[in-house]
Amino acid sequence: MSKRPVIGIIGNSYLINDNYPVHAGGRMNSDAVACVAGGMPLIVPSDPRFVSVDELLEACDGFLLTGGRPNVHPEEYGEAPTEAHGAFDRARDAITLPLVRACIERGQPVLGICRGFQEVNVALGGTLHPEIRDLPGRDNHRMPPDGTLEEKFALRHVVRFTRGGVFHRLMGAQEVMTNTLHGQGVVRPGQGIVIDGYAPDQTPEALYVEGARGFALAVQWHPEWNAANDPVSRPLFTAFGEAARAWASGRSNPALQSA
Repeated sequence: MSKRPVIGIIGNSYLINDNYPVHAGGRMNSDAVACVAGGMPLIVPSDPRFVSVDELLEACDGFLLTGGRPNVHPEEYGEAPTEAHGAFDRARDAITLPLVRACIERGQPVLGICRGFQEVNVALGGTLHPEIRDLPGRDNHRMPPDGTLEEKFALRHVVRFTRGGVFHRLMGAQEVMTNTLHGQGVVRPGQGIVIDGYAPDQTPEALYVEGARGFALAVQWHPEWNAANDPVSRPLFTAFGEAARAWASGRSNPALQSA
């Protein structure tokens, strides 16, 4: 068995039983990385007290920016926090935002999911809206409060990609069905951010970084759910894994850098 590329999975801070602090990552993230991308999943304690961006760049071949309940702090994009912005994790912000910028500069593969989608945008100077369901004409994209995991992660809306763009070529389809479990959304794209897919209500759902030297894609939905079987998730994680293997072997993978 050849050596697998190491994929750093950004962990989230949680309290077990309301008093025991942990850094954790959803098992479905590890499953998608190991079984579809073909990488070795490594949970990252996303706190600058424990790790530095430079150390992570040397230890890992690619990074998965996971979803999570805490949101990017609005001060990171020049706005004051309000109750609508929800909970925050400033320690994760301190790791992921400079990590995104470093990966893009180096060409090191990075894949953003949900909060990770928002982190990529904010890292490059973009802004977010705290509650997109409050905007005129927008739908409620939040996770259903009740039901099984299967019901919460069920496919709920279409995402339409730019014809001939990065995601259209990757998926082999211009329209796909995705789940949706988020409250915030992109307002102003950051420098180099290309919104390559939208929900029917025009909520941004897929992006890439134009001019990036390597794989730099992000999606607002959760492709880690049922990644091995879902026809949308599988090519995304497969391409991410290929890019990580290319990085590990000292090669770049320009196929999905830009349109």
